[in-house]
Amino acid sequence: MTNIRHSVFVIDDDAAVRDSLLYLLRSEGVRARGFASGADFFANLPEDRSACVITDVRMPGMDGGEVVRRLAELNDRAWPVIVFTGHADVPMAVQLMKAGVIDFIEKPFDPTRMIETVKGALDRLDDLSARQEMRMEVDRKLALLTPRERQVFDALIEGKSNKEIAQLLAISPRTVEIFRSKVMGKMQADSLSALVRMGLSASPEA
Repeated sequence: MTNIRHSVFVIDDDAAVRDSLLYLLRSEGVRARGFASGADFFANLPEDRSACVITDVRMPGMDGGEVVRRLAELNDRAWPVIVFTGHADVPMAVQLMKAGVIDFIEKPFDPTRMIETVKGALDRLDDLSARQEMRMEVDRKLALLTPRERQVFDALIEGKSNKEIAQLLAISPRTVEIFRSKVMGKMQADSLSALVRMGLSASPEA
């Protein structure tokens, strides 16, 4: 499971467990770093935009639940969280899953399951990264459109016909065809369906 595009951060006050998990991850080609506490993690918050966090629940000071809550407040990072603990209970698991935790693993953890869970989290990050890259590319192309071309683009995305767009913008159907051709060219769309997909992936404010 070699995946060096993303990092995995392990937060656990038990040094033996933390080092064991770091060794397991690194042996699978994963870039992993360990932290002795939630406070230590946030005091030295990594700058990675894309990473997975594995945190223990029962820790002195800042517990795993607080780590999860604080991570949820970081709007500029995409970090799925895996929680593991030797004191699991159903209410706690449900509460943490509702808070966005992707999996809840009991100690002593099964290495195979842990690796499979981490792999799933990293695959999810790959998908997210691909969508973000596509969105950025679409936004870049949209910025090339003139105000009138953008109006035609938006109308096409809404499913309006050339005739409806002409009425909406008070221009002739032929003029709409010209603008539509320019939009398709600037957006590098070879079909209307491709253009619609671009519209759906664009940033709301683009």
